[in-house]
Formats: sequence, C-alpha cells, structure tokens
Amino acid sequence: MYKLWNQLNEAKGWQWVELSHSLNNDSPYWAGIPEGSVELCKTVYDWGNPMLDCLIHTYKFPGQFGTHIDFPSHFIKEGASSESYGVANMAYPLCVIDITGKVAEDPEYAVTVEDIQAWEAQYGPVPEGAFVALRTDWSKNWPDMAALSGLDDEGGEHFPGWSLEALKYLYEVRGAAANGHETLDTDASKLAAEAGDLACERYVLGLGKLQIEVLCNLDKVPAAGAVLFAAWPRIEGATGLPVRVWAVFE
Repeated sequence: MYKLWNQLNEAKGWQWVELSHSLNNDSPYWAGIPEGSVELCKTVYDWGNPMLDCLIHTYKFPGQFGTHIDFPSHFIKEGASSESYGVANMAYPLCVIDITGKVAEDPEYAVTVEDIQAWEAQYGPVPEGAFVALRTDWSKNWPDMAALSGLDDEGGEHFPGWSLEALKYLYEVRGAAANGHETLDTDASKLAAEAGDLACERYVLGLGKLQIEVLCNLDKVPAAGAVLFAAWPRIEGATGLPVRVWAVFE
C-alpha cells in the first residue's frame, strides 16, 4: 500500500557500509587546532541527582574533526555556511575512483583527468549531481596522525590527493555535486607545497560545493552504483562539522 515503506524493507536487505571513523578523545585532528579542543562525553549531569535520575554529557570538538564535511565558509570569507545546506544535500550517487595502485608507487600521487576518464570508460560518465570519492586506502593509517600526514624524518608531509585539473573536470565538465577523500586534505601534499596553499580545497569551496574529508571503507563499496548518505548536526554558522557517512548498494 505504501510504496516507499516497501522499498525501505527491500533496501534493508542490501549492503550498508559505514564510511566514517568512530571518534573519541584520542582521535587525531589538524595540528593547527589548539591542544585541548576536544572533550567528548564530559558528564555535566550525573546519575543519582534528586531532580531527575539520568545522565547528560557535553561535547567539545573542532568543526573539522574526524570524518567531517566542509562548507564554503571554511575557506571563502563570504562563502555559505552550514545553514545554507539542507537534507536535499545529504544523498548522492556515489562514484569511487580507485588510485590505490598508483599511491602504492607514489605516496604523493595526485589523481588525473585521465584516471577519471579511465573510470568512465568502464562505468560510464560521472553522473551530474554525483559525489565523487577518491579511494587511496589512506584511511588504513587512522588513527596514527603521523602516518595520516605521511611524516618523514624531517617532519615533511607526504600524502596523495586531488589535482586541480581533475576537480575542474568533475565540476565544470561532469557537473558533480561534491567530492570526498580519505586524507586530511584535498590537495596532494606535493601540489600543496608547490602552490603554497590548498588550492584544490579553495577551488571546490569557492564553487559553493561540499566536500567530505577523512572517509574510510571505500574499499568495501563498488566503484559505481551505490548511494552515499551524509548526515550532520543542524548547527548554524558552522564552517565544518563531524559527519556520519554511509553507502547503500544492492
């Protein structure tokens, strides 16, 4: 009688894969954020209170903490913040571009337009409105901050990511809606060092698009055909927020 309910019952038999990391007080975050910025599950109302026998916690964390979504205002002074994006921005066709083989050879590899076109030759064009995720298997370094940053003996960072050309292809040619990755930053470290800026991240957010960083389990979802869901707290004025992300596929 109710079509959507029947479809939900059917979908419950499909594959549901968690794409976000679990968080606790020891989870890593960007070194530029002051120490002490994370305080999860602090008890402010404890069991045994005569007013009401229950437990209440407070939570303190940076917007860019763990698996998180970035809004344009994170890098663009007049850019839109969290309140500009609603529930219609929480579901997308998911495309997963796998560059793990190239990252194994070069930890600073930046995905190219040719890599995306190779994906399209096998699965068809990236659909308009898609969420395009870059699979590098870098999430397997979680929660080791040094490994996530690819630190060398001199403190230099080495990690893979996007190239500006690849992102321009996705957004300007294919009309993608959002992108994501397993690393802490959008830009491959070598390109960021050359530019002296996170030019790829600035480009994405400058378009008014969304991105999700520090994804995981992209090795457990198909390259094409899944739907990605992302949910975040409805906090006004946020430049970024921890996000719960999952994929569903038959």
